[in-house]
Amino acid sequence: MRHRSVVSALPCPLAAAVVLVLAVALAPAAAAQAPGLTLPPSGDNQRSVVTQWIGPVEVSIAYSSPDVAAPDGTDRRGRIWGELVPYGMANLGFGSCGDQCPWRAGANENTVLTVSHDVLVEGRPLAAGSYGLHMVPGAEKWTLILSKNTSSWGSFFYDPAEDALRVEVTPRPTAYSHWLDYEFVDRRPDRATVALQWEELEVPWTIAVPDPAALYVAALREDLRSSAGFSWTSWSAAAQYAIAADRPAEAMEWAQAAVSAPFVGVENFTTLSTLAQAQALAGQAADAEATLLRAVDHPTANVFMIHQLGRQLIAQGKAETAMRVFEKNAERHGDAWPVHVGLMRGHSAMGRFPIALEHAKKALPQAPDDVNRTSLQNAIQQLEAGEDVN
Repeated sequence: MRHRSVVSALPCPLAAAVVLVLAVALAPAAAAQAPGLTLPPSGDNQRSVVTQWIGPVEVSIAYSSPDVAAPDGTDRRGRIWGELVPYGMANLGFGSCGDQCPWRAGANENTVLTVSHDVLVEGRPLAAGSYGLHMVPGAEKWTLILSKNTSSWGSFFYDPAEDALRVEVTPRPTAYSHWLDYEFVDRRPDRATVALQWEELEVPWTIAVPDPAALYVAALREDLRSSAGFSWTSWSAAAQYAIAADRPAEAMEWAQAAVSAPFVGVENFTTLSTLAQAQALAGQAADAEATLLRAVDHPTANVFMIHQLGRQLIAQGKAETAMRVFEKNAERHGDAWPVHVGLMRGHSAMGRFPIALEHAKKALPQAPDDVNRTSLQNAIQQLEAGEDVN
């Protein structure tokens, strides 16, 4: 049995108008007026939450999800936009917003957008927090409204003085969606596009994180103050992130701690090679090369570690330094399969294809399995054709 809506208490003509305007069970029902009781949602519009991370930023939208069918089962396809959900501001016949009431962008209680950190919505700044989400639909353009009020029922008491942000967005056709949903239709490390989707229309807008690396660095700095900071592996991993994010100050600080911080630092291949990369990023080229050679000479460095380091340097465009690393591997480990593969790649990166070919042919009979054997056969063909194998 459905709960009796306050609409039924209004005069008949007004009640009919309110039902048409309010999208789906938009008036408060008994369930909404009985806090503390576990009752079905008004109009059977089920609660939904969609959550997406943009880098370290958590974004969620909590809403009630109506469907295209009316509560009595009537198919309203083709009658949602501009009819059930009117264009422009509306008079809902109840509450305090008069004839300047937006749509709640869902059903029942406020639709609520929550962001864990400061973001940009359609290029406009929005502080971390929770916001009531409302919309003003239009045939060509929509207005997205984020209100500081998140606890109201619907839009009956919408107050523009509580607006945190208003932006204009453009709707577009989409595949049929029987239920009103929010979906993150594009996801990238520093931004996402979220869209309201219902019937055959979607309304997208972007949420961007201006500097995800800064947030990660801030989080890592806090992490390193906890128990994680008592392990050199944590400092080295944090430094590796800072290197990848092009943050030389943090990279140097954390890499040096991994090597030599009291009670924590450990000098080994991993920490020294990380410090060398941090020094290179900071423009300390001579120190970087010296530290790199210390890493390669360290007792903890095995043939595979050194080989992988050389490959990383080639990927970074540092062919000459990589070549020295591969040569060091040869000095330490002699006639071994990874050594010849490394020398093949090093000479190839330097454009010395005949020498690279010699090492490829030496490595071929040493290959440990069919996968590596096939890879070397392909490399030999490339080198014979005068092509770089990297």
